[in-house]
Amino acid sequence: MKSTFFKIISAIALLAVGVFLGKSFFATPYKDTVPIPSPIGYRMPTDANDTLIRKPLTYDGEIIEVKDGGSIQDAVKKANPGDLIRVYPGTYSENVYIDKDNIGLQGVVLNGKWPTLDGKKEINDAFLYSGNGILIESFKIINYKGNGIMGQAGNNFVIRNNWIIDTGVYGIFPQYGKNGLIEHNVCSKIEDAAIYVGMCDNVDVLHNEVFDNVAGIEIENSRHCLVANNYAHNNTGGILAFVTPGLPIKTTYDVIIRDNFVINNNTPNFGAPGSTVAGVPAGTGILIMAADDVIIENNIITGNNNTGVTIVDLATGAPKANDPSSEGNPDRVVILDNIMYDNGTNPTGEIKAIMLSQLDTKGPDIFAYGGGTGSTIRDKNKYRSFGIDDWGPAQITDTKNVRTYMLPEPVAPRSVSKEELGKITYYGICAGCHAFGNRLIGPPTEIIQAIHNNNPQGIVDYINNPKNLRDDYPEMPPQNYLSNEAKMAVAEYILQLKPDNETSQNQ
Repeated sequence: MKSTFFKIISAIALLAVGVFLGKSFFATPYKDTVPIPSPIGYRMPTDANDTLIRKPLTYDGEIIEVKDGGSIQDAVKKANPGDLIRVYPGTYSENVYIDKDNIGLQGVVLNGKWPTLDGKKEINDAFLYSGNGILIESFKIINYKGNGIMGQAGNNFVIRNNWIIDTGVYGIFPQYGKNGLIEHNVCSKIEDAAIYVGMCDNVDVLHNEVFDNVAGIEIENSRHCLVANNYAHNNTGGILAFVTPGLPIKTTYDVIIRDNFVINNNTPNFGAPGSTVAGVPAGTGILIMAADDVIIENNIITGNNNTGVTIVDLATGAPKANDPSSEGNPDRVVILDNIMYDNGTNPTGEIKAIMLSQLDTKGPDIFAYGGGTGSTIRDKNKYRSFGIDDWGPAQITDTKNVRTYMLPEPVAPRSVSKEELGKITYYGICAGCHAFGNRLIGPPTEIIQAIHNNNPQGIVDYINNPKNLRDDYPEMPPQNYLSNEAKMAVAEYILQLKPDNETSQNQ
């Protein structure tokens, strides 16, 4: 018996030694074991005939490797359209700006170690891109003052599988872009919005986790957006779709919010005082403000102390903002089947006062207040509600026919004439932080006009070397990568801009 036992032990030991020696002598180097992301796509959406709905991005040029101690920005300078930059584990304290088209940046994760961009609370932004067809994948981004990843008028973007923690104002912020995908990211400790889709069209926000932020996911002044399969928990507000007054794009519409977990969003609001998001009350699950044609379907919404779903107009949600060009009512909101429970256990502010007037101390699952027409609900008796007595029955049962809002083919880069250079630069870079009559991240546009009255060169000088002159606003990131022509064009555009000539725009 002992002889048999020792034979078994000896065989196991020999096998272990063999495996070790095999790995030592025949293992493939790390760089060859990491797959090249071609085609780019985790789960490419298909139609009922299993045909691809949209064409994936591909990077079939050179592979440029960046190792610990190297510079990602230097690699971007070397790259040509179609190239893939692969960044290996290490710490990179830099701002990376991508102003070329069709560049992929792929972090390589080895043995649990990530390539980490660390701003050390000294650098404003980790990634800024203005190019089209940009991929940013598998990075850990921490300790920046402004943004983790910001897009500036770049189309056909893919941002996925990133950790973004404590990056200041926004975690992921595509601005004025079209045809984008934001998926499988984890974002936390952001003082405005973890994922902020601003003035964009045709964007999917899928499979992300957002927690411990002021706002988890925001769809702001954007159209044709799908927000699905996300986990929004422990934020001040979980998922928001709204219109911010004073921006050049005036509408938010055609937004589907489905299959999300929206749970325990009760974190005290730590947004910048006076900003739009600072007005979001803690305990907000989903907030619809002045957005049209929003569908809320198949979400689990629970544990949000104020309300599960709040639908308000601009006069109620942003009473200090003044933009006569914005139509401020939430029209044609549709609520289908959802699971809502344990919401409204500790309402605050106006909702608390209104519910007390109804002799109720508890907030509702659904709270609608202010203007708006044409809204419908599948089963009015399924939820505790306030303000939906005039809602009719929903005319649809689900949105399964909408697999994606991304477009089948990449859209063309924006064509910018000399005459439109100032306008496009303002839309893509400035408008996300500066609006008329409304505080966002930076001072309102009319204050900039007053400071630099008839002095476009003063704005150019500030763009080149911004100085934080106000304790109540964060420092503006340098925009000195812009051409001199673009800087002067946007300065002149800002100074001639008037709120009444910013009518509704389409991209």
